[in-house]
Parts: sequence; C-alpha cells; structure tokens
Amino acid sequence: MRIGDKLTGTISGVQSYGVFVRLDNQYQGLIHISELKHGFVSDLNSRYQVGDEVDVIVMGIDEYNQQISLSMRALQPEKIGRPILHKHFWTDYRNKIGYKTIATHKEAWVKAALQRISEKNEKNSTFL
Repeated sequence: MRIGDKLTGTISGVQSYGVFVRLDNQYQGLIHISELKHGFVSDLNSRYQVGDEVDVIVMGIDEYNQQISLSMRALQPEKIGRPILHKHFWTDYRNKIGYKTIATHKEAWVKAALQRISEKNEKNSTFL
C-alpha cells in the first residue's frame, strides 16, 4: 500500500470525528470528517453505516503509529464557489429601494468634507 493508492474498503466504525474503514484483514484506516466530502457534513451516523463499501484514496501512512489516513473527498470533483442565481447589474435602483438616506445626504457630506479639507489646507499654508 502506498500514498495515492485508490482502494475499496468496508466501514467498520463511525465516530463523531470520522469514519473507520477496514481495507483488508490487516489494515484499517480513518477518513477524518473533513475528508468525507466537500462542504459541511451534518450527521455521520445517518449517512455512513457499518458494513457499507466505500472507495477511498490513501492520503498518509504513519509507519511509527501504524495509522493510515484516507479520503473520499479527494476522489470527488471539486465544487468551486456557489452557483450564479441571478446577474447583478450596476444601476441606481438601490437608491430607490434602500439607500435613500445616503443618497439624499451624500451631496451635503461631500461638500462638508471638501470644506474641511480646504480649511485645513489654508491653515497649513499660513504656517509656510
């Protein structure tokens, strides 16, 4: 057995942190909960049952402790991001539905900020 080998095993135990898989009469490995699938795993006991056959890939072998790390997630195609549910267009429609306060006060805020900057520049120029 080597790292990267694809094997079929039988689930021999289910714990809150992962699933134990018997690979043959001699070897057993652990699929950590983070290596079961892409995304969140809500309930291991309802999805994985003792005796079920699963395809796994060997991720690591600790020869000192005789522990084998397995993964099912590595055999699944990766889902990147979330599906696009609708397109976003850059328009001013938000001014009409939720940002009225900002839209109505924006001009006054910009004018006040520019006035403060101007006063600060005049004050600094008198020291030169």
